[in-house]
Amino acid sequence: MIVPVLLFIVGLVCLIKGGDWFVDGATGLARRFHLPELLIGATVVSIGTTLPEVMVSTTSALTGHGEIAYGNAIGSVICNTALIAAITIAVRPAPVDRKALTTPVAFFFVAAAIYAGVAYTTGYFSRIIGIILLAMFIVYMLVTVKQMTGDSRAAAPDSGEEAAEEMPLSKCLLLLVVGAVLIAVGAKLLVDNGTLIAEALGVPESVIALTFVALGTSLPELVTAITSLAKGHGALSLGNVIGANLFNLVLVSGVSVTLSPFTIPQNSTLFGINASLVLDIPVMFAVMLLLTVPALVKKKLYRVQGVALLLIYAAFCAVQFMM
Repeated sequence: MIVPVLLFIVGLVCLIKGGDWFVDGATGLARRFHLPELLIGATVVSIGTTLPEVMVSTTSALTGHGEIAYGNAIGSVICNTALIAAITIAVRPAPVDRKALTTPVAFFFVAAAIYAGVAYTTGYFSRIIGIILLAMFIVYMLVTVKQMTGDSRAAAPDSGEEAAEEMPLSKCLLLLVVGAVLIAVGAKLLVDNGTLIAEALGVPESVIALTFVALGTSLPELVTAITSLAKGHGALSLGNVIGANLFNLVLVSGVSVTLSPFTIPQNSTLFGINASLVLDIPVMFAVMLLLTVPALVKKKLYRVQGVALLLIYAAFCAVQFMM
C-alpha cells in the first residue's frame, strides 16, 4: 500500500509541474510568433494533451479492441466541454477571439456530423471512415498553419521591452515536450495507483471506472485548464478544450478505426434503444453548442454557461450511474 501511495504522489507532482512547463512553453510560442493563445491552444496544446488517448486507442486497436475508442471519443468530448471548459468559464469568463475560434468549431461539427451519421445509419465504423477522419485532421492542421502564418504576418511588431521578454524557440519547444511527457507519465501513475488504492479500500469497480479512470483520461486537459487559469491564460484553456474535442474525433478515433474497424458497442440501453444513440451523442452536440454558439455570436463567454454545463455533466453522470 505504501508504494502505490508514493507513486500516486509522484504522479501528482509530475502532473502539476508538467502542466506548468507545458503552459509556459505554449504561451511563449504564442508570444514569439505573435499568435492568438486560443489558436495555439487549439493546435499545439491540444495535440500534446491528446497524445495519451492516441497511444491508448492505438494499443487497443492493435489488440483487437478498437471499439474502446468510440466510447472514449464521445465521453472525452462531453467531459472536456461540460467539466473542464465549464470550470474555466465559471471561474473566469472572458471575451473570445471569434476568428481564432471559428475554424476548430467548424471542423468539430463536421466531424461530429460524420460520426453521428455513421452511428445512426450503419452503426459500423469502417476503415474508409477512419481514413476520412484522419484526412480531416490533416486538412485542419494545414488550414490552421496557414491561418497562423497569416496572423503572424499581420501582427504588429513587439516593442523592445516585449521582444526582450520573448522566450527562445528552443526553450519553448523543450518546455512543451518535457511538459507533455510529464503530464502523460503523471496521469498514468495517478490513474494506475489511484485504482490500486481504491481497490485496497474496497471501492466498487464501477465507481473506480467512473472516477479515477474517467478523470485520468482527461487529466492532461484538466491540468492545462487549471494551470492556464492560474497564469491568466483562459483563452489557451478554451482553445485546448475545443482542439482536444476535435482531435478525439478525427485523430484518436481516426487512428483506431483505420487500424481496427468496429461496430458501435451495445453496452447499455435507454428506453430499449442503444444508450449511445439517445443519450451520449445528443449530449455531445448539446454541450458543444452551448459552449460555442454564445462565444461565436457574442464574442464572449458567460459564467451562466459554465454553471449550466456543470449541471448537465452532473445529470449525465447521474443517468450513467442509474443505467
